[in-house]
Formats: sequence, C-alpha cells, structure tokens
Amino acid sequence: MHSYDEPVYLISVVATMLDIHPQTLRQYEREGLVEPSRTQGRMRLYSQRDIDRMKLILRLTRQMGVNLAGVDIILQLKEQNDDMQKEIEHLRDELSKTNRNGSVHSSKALVTTTSYEIIIFED
Repeated sequence: MHSYDEPVYLISVVATMLDIHPQTLRQYEREGLVEPSRTQGRMRLYSQRDIDRMKLILRLTRQMGVNLAGVDIILQLKEQNDDMQKEIEHLRDELSKTNRNGSVHSSKALVTTTSYEIIIFED
C-alpha cells in the first residue's frame, strides 16, 4: 500500500481513473491547479492526494459550473482554511498544556485589551 502523498500513478492511469483526457491533466498543471511529481525521465507521477484534488476540480467545473480561475481561487482559500485549522489545533494543544501546568510561560503569555469609543450626540 502506498502513502497518500506518494507519487505512483502515471498520467494515463489517472486519466482513465477520472475518465478525462490526459490533455486535461496537462492543462490543470499549466494552470497551476495540480503539481505532479516528475521522474528523472520527466514523466508525470500523481499521488492519491493529487487525484483527490483533481476530483474536487472536476466536481467544481462539471457539477457547479466554476471556471478554472474560480477553481484556483477556491483551492487557494481551501488551503488557507486548512492551514488555519492546523494553527487552531496547535494553539488548542498549547492551551491544553498550559491549563495542565497551571501557568503560562512569559514567552507565550497573551494580553488582550479592548477599547470602546463612546460618542455622545447632543440635541
């Protein structure tokens, strides 16, 4: 069994799996939507992660009518969201550690302030 990120699938295999033309895969690469690995002989190799990404691209274009520029924006936003989720999980772990220790190290201390402006209108 191969890992999720291991590039093992040739372009012809992926095209057959997804029922698309190999040129479509090349187009996605030109557009920067997917970046397959390359062998020393410059053959494209795709991972399961790449295939799942292309399934999402196909769902967006075929079922939802999104053009490739829109797909690019959606994928960028998805990556940003995934990064933020990882950061949130990291911060939760840090908070959990802090709560167990009962104190916060000075390098990790967080101070927040809230300021309110009051505007008084006179008649």
